[in-house]
Amino acid sequence: MKMFCFFLAIFCLISCEDQPSSTSNRPIIGKDSGIIKRQSVNPYEPVDISPMDMSYLPNDYPILKMDNKTTKQPIARVIYSRPQMQGRKIFGSLVKYKERWRLGANEATEIELFQNVTVNNKAVPAGRYVLYCIPDSLKWTIVFNGNLDCWGLKQDPKKDLYKFDIPVSLKDKSIEYFTMVFDKTKTGADLIMAWDNVEARLPFQYQDK
Repeated sequence: MKMFCFFLAIFCLISCEDQPSSTSNRPIIGKDSGIIKRQSVNPYEPVDISPMDMSYLPNDYPILKMDNKTTKQPIARVIYSRPQMQGRKIFGSLVKYKERWRLGANEATEIELFQNVTVNNKAVPAGRYVLYCIPDSLKWTIVFNGNLDCWGLKQDPKKDLYKFDIPVSLKDKSIEYFTMVFDKTKTGADLIMAWDNVEARLPFQYQDK
């Protein structure tokens, strides 16, 4: 009897070890601020650690439209992906000085103007443009480009349409996620571009019809 119980216990142990764990086949996907997270597999598309985002001018435009507080089109919107610092040195290292940078991650960053505007004292007609940057320690060159629907690392300088030199400033606090947002001013709005402890502002002037 004792021998039978012994073999029964061995059989149960082996059977239990053969059962797959509910998490053993779940891969570790990406890093979030240096912390590795275990997530279930997405069967349609891998989870991107640089999420796509959209900024409107005015920045509360979708809410105003949803609440029936405006029937007008927005002035502009920017579509971009938001990489993270993850403890890295950004400008002058990850983002090289005097080299083209896509202002984000993944696909090329885009700006759509819904009306004619003045950008840093240059007239720019309504339309859709690729937006990229040539950063330096004291200034950035922001470029409006016509090579739409492209991957962000493949800018085509032959299709550059407008260039704007703007100063950069250093801030006391670092921003973990690269951020682009419009900030209202007396004459229009500034497109703020901020990451790490660096901030740049591209001024827009327009007639709010």
